[in-house]
Amino acid sequence: MTPAPPRRIARVRPLAPAPSSSPSPGPSPDSDKAQLPEQFFVANDAADFAGTAGRIWTVVESPFPGSRANAGSAHRKGWEPGAEVLEDSFTFLAPSVPANVLGMAHNTGQAGRDVPAQAFHKAATSVIGPGEAIELPAGIGLVEPEAELAVVVGRTAKNLTLGNARTAVLGYTIGNDVTARKLQKSDELWLSAKSQDTFTPAGPWVVTGLDHADLPVGVVHNGTELPTASTADLGWKVDEILVYLTSFMTLHPGDLVLTGFPAASTGIQPGDTVTCRVGGIGELSNPVTAAS
Repeated sequence: MTPAPPRRIARVRPLAPAPSSSPSPGPSPDSDKAQLPEQFFVANDAADFAGTAGRIWTVVESPFPGSRANAGSAHRKGWEPGAEVLEDSFTFLAPSVPANVLGMAHNTGQAGRDVPAQAFHKAATSVIGPGEAIELPAGIGLVEPEAELAVVVGRTAKNLTLGNARTAVLGYTIGNDVTARKLQKSDELWLSAKSQDTFTPAGPWVVTGLDHADLPVGVVHNGTELPTASTADLGWKVDEILVYLTSFMTLHPGDLVLTGFPAASTGIQPGDTVTCRVGGIGELSNPVTAAS
């Protein structure tokens, strides 16, 4: 059977706000959605991401069934399922609202397999979308970005096996595992080093059906491309990581799993721009500012 071509799915927010409407006599099933910032899901099947067809998206239902945080906003004119929307009519958000954000420690090469598999946790509140600022607190010391292939979980999953691990994957996105190195040395759990607000940019979209075995990964710092590597260089592979994680915890729709950073990085400071690249997905760019 020929595999389906890759498809992009994105979580977006319209630039034009929803038109105001007169109050209704009672609450509607979507009244709680109306009080939240809008989020819709859109999809694109064009092979050329940068071409004309690649910039025309179709509104779809949420790809995370059962996840209240990832439910789409109430339909409105021009934003009903099946409607076509131009890319310049919305802004990309992080591809999901995760309950869990996890990463693999020491997964930078074969040496990572010489020690037991080990994961770390990043706060879900650290997730930001494309174009949002990475904020550096004063006195935090050396902070480095890490471009990573990130798994986007599509269904509730526990006790996965190598035979069925891929069934829990919606697709793949780019994650930036921003890390404060001084705090990493003093905090053996790495929580303060990796869970600062804004320290997990993700996006700009999810790519489904992607062959992730050998994709170039790298960081561009202020326009200068640093030495790249490949997902083939990771010690623990995607299926193995998912089997390991679900052996002790349940993953939920929308969760993000960062797989490791085998390439080169550098320190960042306010005024910089960081772009993370993963082949087959694209680029994730974020400015760097001082935290207020």
